[in-house]
Amino acid sequence: MSEQFAARVRADFPVFERQIGGRSIAFFDGPGGSQVPRQVGDAMRDYLLMHNANTHGFFATSEETDAVITRARENMAAFLNAPSPREVVFGANMTTLTFHLSRSLGREWGPGDEVIVSQLDHQANVAPWRRMAEDRGMTVHVVPFSAETYTLDLDALERALSPRTRLVAIGAASNAIGTVNDVARAARLARQAGALSFVDAVHYAPHRLPDVQAIGSDFLACSAYKFFGPHMGILWGRAEHLERLTPYKVPPASNASPERWETGTLNHEGMAGTAAAVEWIASLDSHGPGNNLRASLERAFRAIHAHETELFAALYAGLTGIPGVRVHGSPADGMRTPTAGFVIDGVSPDEAARRLGAEGVFVWNGDFYATTVCDVLGLSDCGGLIRAGIAPYTTADDVERLVTGVRALARG
Repeated sequence: MSEQFAARVRADFPVFERQIGGRSIAFFDGPGGSQVPRQVGDAMRDYLLMHNANTHGFFATSEETDAVITRARENMAAFLNAPSPREVVFGANMTTLTFHLSRSLGREWGPGDEVIVSQLDHQANVAPWRRMAEDRGMTVHVVPFSAETYTLDLDALERALSPRTRLVAIGAASNAIGTVNDVARAARLARQAGALSFVDAVHYAPHRLPDVQAIGSDFLACSAYKFFGPHMGILWGRAEHLERLTPYKVPPASNASPERWETGTLNHEGMAGTAAAVEWIASLDSHGPGNNLRASLERAFRAIHAHETELFAALYAGLTGIPGVRVHGSPADGMRTPTAGFVIDGVSPDEAARRLGAEGVFVWNGDFYATTVCDVLGLSDCGGLIRAGIAPYTTADDVERLVTGVRALARG
């Protein structure tokens, strides 16, 4: 069943027509950005060639652009289970949106106030809050994670909360080692302390369908290019916050949310592609297209999760069975995404990625902007990690090629 699922997915991805050394490419680079299905490229091309215009004009292409933006908000609201499409903000990327939000939030805070970040997070969910705290004279507390269990210490988070805590920033999943965090608990603890919560779901969203209502956070951000879309960032915020806060914008720009948060002219073709990416995921629903996009997405993600879990178990077993290879992260059946961060004795991550890439097996190397993860694991001075992620288009043959390549590298 898993191979049938992968074959159905791969049929939509033109990139699998490419070959290296007479073989198709085994893409394990998804944690850095997934491949893109034909439907997404077609939607972006169609918008640019047939509907391109600025917004709110009294002519056809402008009205069609407004419709594209509306569809993108509606589709992302379904993807996130947001109460309203008016809570969906688009931007260049998650990092830019987070800096943007941090500046607006910081206007209300000052010396003596506190913000909490974690050691397990990508710098996009750390640096914006640190810079804001420096500007406003605030204190930053850091929640540690364990190098033995690879989990975040949420008890330490609870102890760090105080009446002066203004924000808790936490990742839903580690982009380096795959750990999935209990962000609902973190959001609940923040709320009980009178603080806001911000969730980075960039690495989480390609593998588990986000649900902002179940999580209970105040803000959540993700990136379309991680779930088969174009390079765009998406920020969800509770309507009460988006309306109350004062974003940095030019005076003539709309004062209505979410437009007041979207500085300048948007990437309309990217929004068309994002809407198409959500619809493409929903097309994986075995029940066929229906009227309820969220329900189709939930069924599609169950199929994605089953496929990725099966292949990751094989990848994890293969890698951990090779002498000289250490996989950092929870067991294959633990609370994690299908992303393996590992090292090979005597082989630097950049050399491993280079040699595997020459064989058509694409993996990432480095710290992936999760710098404190590599610091805690003692890997910062030796090149960080090799990272391989399972995606819906991954096959058992891809996994075997990666394991075989790593085994050869470990043998020297």
